[in-house]
Amino acid sequence: MNALDEAPRIAFDAPTAAPRPPEARGIARDHVRLLVARQDGIVHARFKDLGEHLRPGDLLVVNDSATEAREVDAELDGCGAVVLHAATPLDDGDWVIEIRTAPDAARAILDLAPGRRIQAGPVTLTVAAPYPIEASSPTGAGNRLWRATVTGDLRTHLRRRGRPIAYGYLDRGYPLSAYRTVFGRRPGSAEMPSASRPFTRRLVTDLVSRGVGFAPITLHTGVSSQEAGEAPAAEWFEVSPTTAAQVEHTRRSGGRVIAVGTTATRALESAVTNGEVRGTSGWTERVVTPAHPPQVVTGLISGWHDPQASHLLLVEAVAGIDLAQAAYAEAVAAGYEWHEFGDSGLFLPGP
Repeated sequence: MNALDEAPRIAFDAPTAAPRPPEARGIARDHVRLLVARQDGIVHARFKDLGEHLRPGDLLVVNDSATEAREVDAELDGCGAVVLHAATPLDDGDWVIEIRTAPDAARAILDLAPGRRIQAGPVTLTVAAPYPIEASSPTGAGNRLWRATVTGDLRTHLRRRGRPIAYGYLDRGYPLSAYRTVFGRRPGSAEMPSASRPFTRRLVTDLVSRGVGFAPITLHTGVSSQEAGEAPAAEWFEVSPTTAAQVEHTRRSGGRVIAVGTTATRALESAVTNGEVRGTSGWTERVVTPAHPPQVVTGLISGWHDPQASHLLLVEAVAGIDLAQAAYAEAVAAGYEWHEFGDSGLFLPGP
């Protein structure tokens, strides 16, 4: 799936991107701003105060995938220097890749074609086909993601020469540690599951002491720079039987199932069978939208997504369009910062 039948309905003015991690601004991870959006109003807080807006019996579902260094300098035949984003390793040995402009990956290069070659150190990648195979750019300007065959050891080259995927809005490059979360234990994500970045061990301890539970899922993220109208690509996920049992117990007990990020939402909703979460793993193409709403997730902790990004549809589906619109308008008006190093939102649409 590459194009969406739906488009986000909420609209807001151009946001401000966070150009650096909060630690580089002298702010602790858990001191970023937190906008709490409920039906009875909007509250401004700090992430460290999350526990004041949750209640005993709530369950936070977190992604335990850890970010890898998946960006590396390369040469595109006939073009010269480019930046390679190694998005997703496929089961047959091919990779899903994105090629962006050097030196800061500011924009995608959309005029690739089968047979083009990319040289990344000792590794050669040959463009095979759009990804997915039936894909066409929703912008009409060329495809962004491609399947590529690989000659050489790409994983080793990324470990030796790679860096975290980053984009042109950052003021400089930052180390991989800046892209790791307190929950990350299973390497495999191309980009950070950033909704869980503000959590610290101290905050987790505080939440547990308040009776808030945690349940891990795994979803290895691809690249997040979707064009308008472009759905997330297939991603590998796992929901363990233990997590499935925790979620079902929470639901039976009247607690709220709050996903920490779009990745946790996607994984959990991909594990629903006949209205219940069951232990499962594999590749998911599930896209949560208002037309295909969540069956299990009742709340959401998230960063802030760009106008027309497909992730906005997930926010609308969980929060409801009216609450999502009010929250995004307020976040822009109050100067919240966007993207992976930015501020956070807590959406609690229920009573």
